[in-house]
Amino acid sequence: MRNIQKILIANRGEIALRIIRACKELEIKSVAIFSEVDIEGIWVKKADECYPILGNAMEAYLNYEKIISLALKAKCDAIHPGYGFLSESAEFAKACEENGIIFIGPKAEHIALFGDKMASKVAIKKVGVPVLEGTDTPITDIKEGASIAKGIGFPIIIKAAFGGGGRGMRIVREEKEFKELFESATEESKKYFGKGDVFIEKYVENPRHIEVQVIADKYGNIVHLGERDCSIQRRHQKVIEIAPSPRLNHDVRKELLRISTKAMFKLGYESVGTIEFLVDECDNIYFIEMNTRVQVEHPVTELISGIDIIQRMIEIAGGDKLKFLQEELQFKGYAIEFRINSEDPKKNFFSSAGKITHYSAPGGPGVRLDTLIYGGYTIVPNYDSMIGKLIIWSLDWQGAVKKAKRALDEFFIEGIPTNIPLHREIVRDQDFIDGKFTTNYLDQKLKNFTLEASKHLEEEEARQKQITQLIELIKKNNVNVR
Repeated sequence: MRNIQKILIANRGEIALRIIRACKELEIKSVAIFSEVDIEGIWVKKADECYPILGNAMEAYLNYEKIISLALKAKCDAIHPGYGFLSESAEFAKACEENGIIFIGPKAEHIALFGDKMASKVAIKKVGVPVLEGTDTPITDIKEGASIAKGIGFPIIIKAAFGGGGRGMRIVREEKEFKELFESATEESKKYFGKGDVFIEKYVENPRHIEVQVIADKYGNIVHLGERDCSIQRRHQKVIEIAPSPRLNHDVRKELLRISTKAMFKLGYESVGTIEFLVDECDNIYFIEMNTRVQVEHPVTELISGIDIIQRMIEIAGGDKLKFLQEELQFKGYAIEFRINSEDPKKNFFSSAGKITHYSAPGGPGVRLDTLIYGGYTIVPNYDSMIGKLIIWSLDWQGAVKKAKRALDEFFIEGIPTNIPLHREIVRDQDFIDGKFTTNYLDQKLKNFTLEASKHLEEEEARQKQITQLIELIKKNNVNVR
């Protein structure tokens, strides 16, 4: 590895902690940064060194000039951006390179290419990947957009040309809705990405959202690490991710993996990346976008492949060759990731903040928890509502679902509302148990979910409180228990 001895982590929360742990196993020093409101962050406590970035809490992790200055001051060889914030900023990657710092991720040119949804669509089409019917250039004019939409035929979808994550996205089912939804999509796009440009595509009803994880070194070696099913979403935001997809046709899987690795090889891609697709009811495949960073859902791939994606990402950035060939990889079992968010399911999933008064994490074989929280920690309102990820692994799908039920029933967070009750409902739903879900799953199911703790869960919570009270009483009275 090219002399990487110290890495600054340009991020916060569970992904910062995840990278710190990878660094420790590689015997690389880690440097954390934190905003004023994040001084009690667990990643700050776990890193070898830490530095504050004063000022606006959100802008702290976006101030790449300050971050690079800190990296130079701390004598870091490299910067890992994690996901979100600066992870897909070609400008940041280029600035790192100009300052002699290794950017742990793909080349700036690839970040720029895939950050431009129109340019990436054209590029991916040229290397043989099927795309949806739609525009090849960004649109800002509403009359032009209306004409294009009518030509494609409704329903259509409007998407931000320079962003993702469900922002700036609107589904238009009838021509009369187009004006209002186009205006709201462009406004949201401008708010979140600085540009109101959008593009228009044919909308696919009831698709599955399938993505392929690839990893490539600087020497032309590229492999896939299988696929993930990210169909269970709310407002275009992923809620649960699964590897592999429990009901994907074998031939469709083979084709997805083939075209993904072939396309990235032809484009000369380096580092880890994820190619996202829609698979319609007739098993037709359509490219959506390429993410040039580590994904939130990378743990499910790690559990079925045995590959530490973060470590491999660091090694590739340092100049190492891939340590394995495609034929040497073996995928085993099923993994499910549940995104744990600080939000209130009974109040339209409104984000919540506050102090965690009680925290009891699940455990046991096949249970992994990547989180930023601990008992007594205060969730601040400045950032995304995701506070952790519960990841389950088992040899078969049914075993994974049963393990998920057990783990979710063990998981208690008090002081703030979370979406754990939603996950408990999902794993008890027969369609989920049967692996029958598309991107419309939650739209159809939410109205039938009570989002209340079931009776046995209420009894378990009461039992846990009784035990806690008993322990406190024993301690108070200095009683020895043998």
